[in-house]
Amino acid sequence: MNNVREGAWGIYAHIPYCVKKCAYCDFISAASGKNTAEMEDYAAALRAEILREVPPLRACRGDAATVYIGGGTPTALPAALLEGILHTLIETAGTPVECTVEANPGTVDEAYLACIRAAGANRLSLGVQSFDDRLLRAIGRIHTAEEAERAFCAARAAGFTNISLDLMYGLPTQTLDDLRQSVNETLALAPEHISVYGLIVEEGTPFAAAEAAGRLALPSEDAAEEMYDWLMAELPARGYARYEISNFARAGYESRHNLGYWRNVPYLGVGAAAHGYVGGVRWGNESNTRAYIRTMRAGGSVRIPEDTQHTRDNAMEEYAFLALRTAEGVDEEDFARTFGVGIDDVYRAVIQRYIALGLLRRADGFVALTDAGMKFGNEVFAAFLLDE
Repeated sequence: MNNVREGAWGIYAHIPYCVKKCAYCDFISAASGKNTAEMEDYAAALRAEILREVPPLRACRGDAATVYIGGGTPTALPAALLEGILHTLIETAGTPVECTVEANPGTVDEAYLACIRAAGANRLSLGVQSFDDRLLRAIGRIHTAEEAERAFCAARAAGFTNISLDLMYGLPTQTLDDLRQSVNETLALAPEHISVYGLIVEEGTPFAAAEAAGRLALPSEDAAEEMYDWLMAELPARGYARYEISNFARAGYESRHNLGYWRNVPYLGVGAAAHGYVGGVRWGNESNTRAYIRTMRAGGSVRIPEDTQHTRDNAMEEYAFLALRTAEGVDEEDFARTFGVGIDDVYRAVIQRYIALGLLRRADGFVALTDAGMKFGNEVFAAFLLDE
């Protein structure tokens, strides 16, 4: 697995625009339409925040190891605006080992991708979700299966040698055969990385309204579980090792940026609704895009600190939750170094119980979820909560 070097830090930049909001999405984003003027204002505000916040961190921590531009749909921006954001990030933070841009296949062509590749992006995350046009329409995606394949080929032609594809399962009316077809088409393209997510019906989304009205034909729990079990067996058998609950990669292509999240590495969040974690402090930025632009124009702070006290117990819980998401698990030596106490002094009973249940394993100085534990991760995570 790729190592995240000690002392590293990352940057997450949020682009709160999409061409169209998907029916299942509860992320902070809005349909961009033709509002180019606002996108220009937003890009200027984001670059101003980068110029203000990045240099002090670089001065004390060195160059950023990773940059991740997510959304929303970053590629909903005109290419010149995204290119400018990339230039500002790299000029202020140094050239990162990994610079990822999320993209919707319906928003890019080879010229667009060549532009952001030349600007410094070296990893692309394509939100394909399915290679079934019927399912793509049902979930509100703007692209077709053919356009997804075309976008992937355009990314290769533009020089991207590290591409991740997102897939979803448990979609309305989806069957195991539908999923197999999408996975086979994904594997035929041979991306370096694959992320798979089970559909969660989030409050406030069109899918939540449809479910409440009895109009959402979701697969049964047994059918969704069958899809999950098939994916967890098939992808490793086809050369993609599972290194985190939802992520699979060829050797050496694990997402360095996301590994940073799971290993408690500091990261700066910039942009509306972005979150950051530096110096043990977590915050979220102003989530209203126009308010974010106004505040940045006035030179004010867009950060909103967490309103809860973060105790040492909270820190240990969070450390465990995040590390347990990875196949590697909790590094016992690092836990002791971080908190000044051995993991057994805090979690011995929990670890022994879940090893006995077959949901945890312990070897070579690590405590990690088993395959069964990955499936029932939330149950294990809850057991790592500490009484105040």
